[in-house]
Amino acid sequence: MPIYEYRCESCTEKFELLTRFAERDSAQVCPACESTKTRVLVSSFAFAGSGDTSSASDFAAETGGGGCCGGGCGSCGSSPN
Repeated sequence: MPIYEYRCESCTEKFELLTRFAERDSAQVCPACESTKTRVLVSSFAFAGSGDTSSASDFAAETGGGGCCGGGCGSCGSSPN
């Protein structure tokens, strides 16, 4: 189940809730004031990584190639030499 971020319309508290997609838009209870006047917020998603903002193409350039093993396996269409 995904975690959704909500904002309470009564007290403006933001909170996260683990809930099913089908129940995402239903009224949730605010943990601060117990109001059910809550709204789902548009949130960004988490990306598992080192926190660096470099792209995959930057990584390929730094390691000397692309693909699964730096271009040396032949599956990428490039030869090691």
